[in-house]
Amino acid sequence: MKRLILFIGTLSLLLAGCSTSTPAPTATPTAVSTVAAPTPAASLTATPLQMSLRVKDEIVNCRFGPGINYVTVNELHQGQSARVTGRIDSSDWLYVRDPGNPGGFCWLSASVIELDGQADLLPVMPPPFVTVTDVSLRADPTRILVNCSQFPQTVFFEAEVTTNGPTLMTWTWEASTGAMSDVGTMVFERAGTQLLNEFYPVGAPNEYWVKLHILTPNILEKQVSFPVSCTQ
Repeated sequence: MKRLILFIGTLSLLLAGCSTSTPAPTATPTAVSTVAAPTPAASLTATPLQMSLRVKDEIVNCRFGPGINYVTVNELHQGQSARVTGRIDSSDWLYVRDPGNPGGFCWLSASVIELDGQADLLPVMPPPFVTVTDVSLRADPTRILVNCSQFPQTVFFEAEVTTNGPTLMTWTWEASTGAMSDVGTMVFERAGTQLLNEFYPVGAPNEYWVKLHILTPNILEKQVSFPVSCTQ
């Protein structure tokens, strides 16, 4: 029995010595490309075309818009220079950086300047949006004191309306009595001030007010109050 066990052990050793172990497959290293990925081209920001001008007249007006019907925002003098960034379609007026207002712009007539390039190459700029820049309102009389038998009384109102260019203005009047006028219109052919007039009757003592509502080209509101009282 001992010989049989010894024989089996020896046979096992011989078989183990004859078997060859298969090595685990070695991963083949992947070649790393040394070619750099293409770099996206740097984004180029187009620089707006600009030109220089020199004032040839003694004093010229730089205006809010392209035309003499716009309000003057600055004056330039002979020999003064400025940067031009645009024009109107006909190239008669040029859009320039206002030398007297950093960050501001205004319009110069091409007839009063010398340009260092072709105006037709400049971009066409739209005219500015004209607005009502100021409204003042007053009542006449500013207060009423009458005998209580003297009603009704009439109060007159006058408004001064100023724009910075040509525009069509619309408005309505509103009173504390609940009265409301129809929509009115007024044409401004140029920058400036025009008058609006209205009147309302009052039939009893009270604290009254009237409002002027500017509807276009922009929205503004002005109010004036007037006390009305009476004695027996």
